[in-house]
Amino acid sequence: MAEVKFEEALKKLENIVEGLEGGNLSLDEAVKKYEEGMKLAKICTKKLEEAERKVEVLVKSEGGRKEKKPFDTSKLEEEAREGGKEEEGGDKQSLF
Repeated sequence: MAEVKFEEALKKLENIVEGLEGGNLSLDEAVKKYEEGMKLAKICTKKLEEAERKVEVLVKSEGGRKEKKPFDTSKLEEEAREGGKEEEGGDKQSLF
C-alpha cells in the first residue's frame, strides 16, 4: 500500500470491520476484506509505535534539572480498553 495517513487507515479499517460484522459478504469477499484489514492494522500499529518512540516528556528530577523520560502510555492504553470514555470528573493525562 502507498503511504497512508494513520487516520485514513483507521477509517478504512473501521469500514472493513463494519462490513465484516454485517454478515452480507460472500466468503471470498470477506476473506479479501479481512486480508486488507490486517494490512491496515499493521500500518496503524507501525505508525503508533513510531509516534510513541518520538514522544518524550520533559520532567524535573528531584535535583531540579530536566531530563528526558519516555512517555507513559499506560493511562492512554487503559482508556482505549475502556472505549476512551471518561467518567465525569475524571482527569486526563496532559502532555503540557
